[in-house]
Amino acid sequence: MLKIFINPYGRLRSGWRLVLYVLVLIAISYVLTQALRVIYATVLVKQLPLPRANFAWEIVSRGGFTLAALAAAYLCVRFLEGLPWRSLGLTRHTGWLRDFLIGSAIGFAALIVAVGIAMIGGGLRFSLGDDGWTAITRSLIGSVVLFIVGALAEEVLFRGYGLQTLARARLAWLGVLLTCLLFGMAHLSNPNVVPGFTLANTVLAGIWLAVAYLRTRSLWLPLGVHWAWNWALGWFFGISVSGANLVSHPLFESRDAGPFWLSGGSYGIEGGAACTIAIALFTIFLWRTSLVSATPELLRMTSEENPATPRPVVRPSTDYADYKKESV
Repeated sequence: MLKIFINPYGRLRSGWRLVLYVLVLIAISYVLTQALRVIYATVLVKQLPLPRANFAWEIVSRGGFTLAALAAAYLCVRFLEGLPWRSLGLTRHTGWLRDFLIGSAIGFAALIVAVGIAMIGGGLRFSLGDDGWTAITRSLIGSVVLFIVGALAEEVLFRGYGLQTLARARLAWLGVLLTCLLFGMAHLSNPNVVPGFTLANTVLAGIWLAVAYLRTRSLWLPLGVHWAWNWALGWFFGISVSGANLVSHPLFESRDAGPFWLSGGSYGIEGGAACTIAIALFTIFLWRTSLVSATPELLRMTSEENPATPRPVVRPSTDYADYKKESV
């Protein structure tokens, strides 16, 4: 009977760990939500001045959810598996900045390919925004913050502890399947959903981001891919991000005359076949490229049920040359 709950390594089995993580996340999120509601009510009652209130509350809510997911993940990884904080893949490990920058470049490039395909189809056109450079520059800064915070919240949730703990149980395929389906379903309530394409493209994007995690066993690469794709959509090209217009003063303004099955129509390019093709191509690229790889320690901590976790050695340099030497 005990074998139903405990694996041969003396750890709680991955399925039960996943269930406990969800329960802990729900509990922490509930407490945090109530605290934010009290703060929000206090601001309203006392009529405290809050510049750019909608933007501020958006950042606070997304940031709060990120903290809740990280807190739940750490409690589970520490007390259920005896692993340190760095196993979650969000510390400044060797090569972290390089992974983030490469991911950002890949996310931006993939969006350019999707836009190019839609433009070849004939209906998607762009013109330079006429809101003035001051407004566009402010929008640039605000959109970078918004999309990084938003992408971080989703990466911590969907490529965080759930996928990671199943990967340690040699069930990464199951983790990818579950997280991608949940990632897709979470976007079905967005405005202007396109039947079929919205779910399919979002699930495919979930696979793309899961591949980014599995290649590095770190959240920095998928975070770079995710935020840059959304930022290029919303600020650079002025296209709806998953059905919503999140940027008020984009660099370019888009006009979409169809065919909507290709360009996505009012949902944005994520609701069309141009997105499907681009994400499929860049998923294959990310899976096969030699530009990224996992550090030996992160690979060990995310592919074994009971990995040894010696204290990290503080190194004076994090140059890529050192990283490559360590990875050989």
